[in-house]
Amino acid sequence: MKPVITASRIIVGVLFIFSGLIKADDPLGLSYKMQEFFEVWGWTGLYDFTLALSVAMIFFEVFAGVALLVGWQMKLFSWLLLLLTIFFTFLTGYALFSGKIRECGCFGNCIPLTAQQSFIKDLVLLLLILLLFFNRDKLRAAFKDKVALSVLVVSAGLTLGFQWYVLRHLPVIDCLPYKIGTNIQEAMRIPPGAIPDSTVISFVYNKGGKEVEFTADNFPADFSDSLYQFVTRRDKLIRKGNAEPAIKDFVLLTGEGADTTQAVLGTDGYKALFFTKGIKSATPQWLAEFQAITQKLQDKNIQPVFVTSDFDNVTNWLKQQGRQQQIPVLKCDFVAIKTAARSDPALFLLDGSTIVNKWSYADFDRASKKIDSLPADIKSLNEPIRP
Repeated sequence: MKPVITASRIIVGVLFIFSGLIKADDPLGLSYKMQEFFEVWGWTGLYDFTLALSVAMIFFEVFAGVALLVGWQMKLFSWLLLLLTIFFTFLTGYALFSGKIRECGCFGNCIPLTAQQSFIKDLVLLLLILLLFFNRDKLRAAFKDKVALSVLVVSAGLTLGFQWYVLRHLPVIDCLPYKIGTNIQEAMRIPPGAIPDSTVISFVYNKGGKEVEFTADNFPADFSDSLYQFVTRRDKLIRKGNAEPAIKDFVLLTGEGADTTQAVLGTDGYKALFFTKGIKSATPQWLAEFQAITQKLQDKNIQPVFVTSDFDNVTNWLKQQGRQQQIPVLKCDFVAIKTAARSDPALFLLDGSTIVNKWSYADFDRASKKIDSLPADIKSLNEPIRP
């Protein structure tokens, strides 16, 4: 029995650490997933707290996994791990059986799991933790208390420090659809060989006060408009396909609502897109770097463009800076911006529609050096982008 308990302890501890570290690379991603759950439950008032909850949950996953491996405070952590796993199992079960949430974000964007896969994983994990819980008196510390505590303090500091770093900069391992090297136009197309969803269409009619249902290839022999009155149509999913593009809902609009996505992505040459959900102050901390970068871009004949879901606010801010004629502002869906940019703002350098590089506001100095290194004879866009 002891080898089974030891193996379970190692598996659960490593799994918690692994799960926490993957999500630590993108705490905002977990925050957005929390918002998705809260929106379904009608708890939108908690939106402002999701990032703090995300950082805390990631920290606890790693901390609990390390505590289990070193055997620190096992009676306490056996209870905490059991309660946390029951909570995770509830979330994945809700996602699976309600059908309202497709993915649970258990391993972040790097290892996407379906709701069914996540639920099965949590059931297996729950069985292992129950085994540890009922044998918690048999679990022994792997190190002396001082050594175990030192390991926990170091792991806690590294986990929090890593999350701070990626929130200020960008994910170290980029598993998002808009990673460097991605051709946005190609990623917006359905991949060749993709399998579409398989559905069965059925019709519901009223006949003599009773509803009858049949498919398009199985109409009743006595069907006629006088006997059957149409009620509704039902599309039943038989098999889920994979005919979805990697990038969805990326549409750039002018202030008047004209679609200019092709005008931006379909032209040759370099261009710079500043993604922002909205500018909160007239003098943000990155203003000086922004002004220097935009000037260098224009000296290189590269068009800087703001992409935002808060068109009026950003336009007014540029007017205050006296730059509204130099830097166009385009509207984009809020969700698309959250998916593309994990910092606010973020700068994307594109060659045609391919992402050459991207930086958070904290790395605008690195972006400036990259722009300096670009050749001086870059051709301008065929058609200047107008706000």
